Amino acid sequence: MSVRIVVADDHPVFRHGLRAALAGVRDLEVVGEAADGASAVRLAVEEQADVVLMDLQMPGTSGLDAIRELATSAPRIAVVVLTMFDNDESLFTAMRAGARGYLVKGASEEQIVRAILTVADGDVVFGSGAAGRALAYFSAAKPSTRAARPFPELTDRELDVLRLLAEGANNSTIASSLHLSDKTVRNYVASILTKLQAEDRAQATVRALHAGFGRTDDPATS
Repeated sequence: MSVRIVVADDHPVFRHGLRAALAGVRDLEVVGEAADGASAVRLAVEEQADVVLMDLQMPGTSGLDAIRELATSAPRIAVVVLTMFDNDESLFTAMRAGARGYLVKGASEEQIVRAILTVADGDVVFGSGAAGRALAYFSAAKPSTRAARPFPELTDRELDVLRLLAEGANNSTIASSLHLSDKTVRNYVASILTKLQAEDRAQATVRALHAGFGRTDDPATS
């Protein structure tokens, strides 16, 4: 089954060029183009997209607002940011909003295709240098903030998933408990591993247990 893609960018030449580049790639199908964030969200939902390639700066509803909307209303849809902005603020803001990938325009067709396939499979991907900066950012969280709320870098829903991981639940059990699809759970787990700098589920579970998750006085539920 092909990965269904929406391309969101306010420059029509760039959109058409990207669509043409992806047209010949096996297992990829561009199902829509959007010139602003609101259209991107609408098309992604209507066309049942798997991935949105999202510019950050667009007129009207911005790419960041669109990412936040999709993360809330359609978390199974993965977003890869494709932008001119190669700076920490844009990267971290996009990650907090819910982006699963971050590439700078100028990335090769091969890099873009690999990013699409990676996030469609439930993983996360960042361009050259971005991953290291992201990990450094999240490891620099203030101790006082951590004490007030375990893993402040995680969203509330990611904390729900992490709590179930700490209880030994697999993806199917988590999906059933939280009324999510298996793919959405995979997306959440991938995001948790990235934000916690965990190599795998086991390492994330250990960190969760050390923070008190999985007990009757679990901080995620207190």
